[in-house]
Amino acid sequence: MSQTTILYVEDDELLRLTVQDTLELEGWRVESCDDGLAALARVESAEHYDLLLFDNELPGASGLDLLRHARMLPYRQHTPIVIISATDAEREARRAGADAFLKKPDDINQLVSTIASLLPTSVSPDTNL
Repeated sequence: MSQTTILYVEDDELLRLTVQDTLELEGWRVESCDDGLAALARVESAEHYDLLLFDNELPGASGLDLLRHARMLPYRQHTPIVIISATDAEREARRAGADAFLKKPDDINQLVSTIASLLPTSVSPDTNL
């Protein structure tokens, strides 16, 4: 069984490192970047990701831009995508194809359970959530 790989895009370094550590403790492999343009290159690449996790407010391209672009790519249409935002962008994110939306900072404690619920059970971590 291959390890679950998550692409995580967040421009706040402290938050990015904290969330990445949390997700890696769950047994997931996390590739992270801190700007929308770098993330766009990864989204367009042939690299396999089991889940895409985007902050909405990013330099270069927003999380919603990344979401819309990913949904236009045949090989990303069914990849679960979670948008995290401090702004009220849930309606727009859902319309663009987000599988989940978490509001910062209130919903951050639901991140692990949200991700686990979106991953097929064959790629979920073995730890108890």
